[in-house]
Amino acid sequence: MAYAAGVDVGSTQTKAVIIDESKRILARSLVDTGANVTRAAEHAFQEALQAGDLREEEVEYVVGTGYGRYKVTFGNTQVTEISCHGRGAVHLFPNTRTVLDMGGQDTKAIRVAPTGEIVDFCMNDKCAAGTGRFLGAAASALELNLSELGPTALRGERPVKISTTCTVFAESEVLSWLGKGKKTEDILLGVHQSIAQRSVGLLRRVGIDPEVTFTGGVARNLAMIAALNERLGLTVNVSDESHYIGALGAALFALDHILASRAPAKAGQEAS
Repeated sequence: MAYAAGVDVGSTQTKAVIIDESKRILARSLVDTGANVTRAAEHAFQEALQAGDLREEEVEYVVGTGYGRYKVTFGNTQVTEISCHGRGAVHLFPNTRTVLDMGGQDTKAIRVAPTGEIVDFCMNDKCAAGTGRFLGAAASALELNLSELGPTALRGERPVKISTTCTVFAESEVLSWLGKGKKTEDILLGVHQSIAQRSVGLLRRVGIDPEVTFTGGVARNLAMIAALNERLGLTVNVSDESHYIGALGAALFALDHILASRAPAKAGQEAS
């Protein structure tokens, strides 16, 4: 039995996934990236090995992805996060044709073929508006944990209009609305709707097909899922693995390499 791994080094968090030859996820891990990117990659990989009760030498091939993919020093090669999110999304949801990857520093809209290959993509181009960092700025201004943002926003009834397109000014605008007596939940609902609106604008640039899969860390935010569903007029695909889809895609590329390396030997055996 062969095992393959993907390590997705993001700006905020690093994820690792280990799969077997049947493409079943055996183990996964999530750690904060922090200042030492190389250490974060190693830590995530070791935690995944421990979770899967595997030894490092049992994993035949490792692919690094994410903004810190070249810091996965123990990896065999690197693949861009765009390719990995496309591949992982189609693996989990085979009818996926459009992917929205919302991470800590950027948001990507990706159009994929039925095979998971990338057809087109675009990224946000205005600061970090429409990303997890934008949500982080709002959380800081309101003195809330990130995990509280979604549930609080879902209680909102009269969303305020968030006009800033830059994370630097997000905190001041949130504080301004607070000063005007607006409720925290209405401010956060406005923040989520603003990000959703920008995200849908990105998706339109690559084309929105009926099946959209939401990936990245922000996919765990229920208010963001609801805001996207409302703006798109459909239900986006989200799973428990959404945060790990980049690492999953990297692991699938690693498995491709393992299986391809066996092909000549198998062909030779059949010929004899």
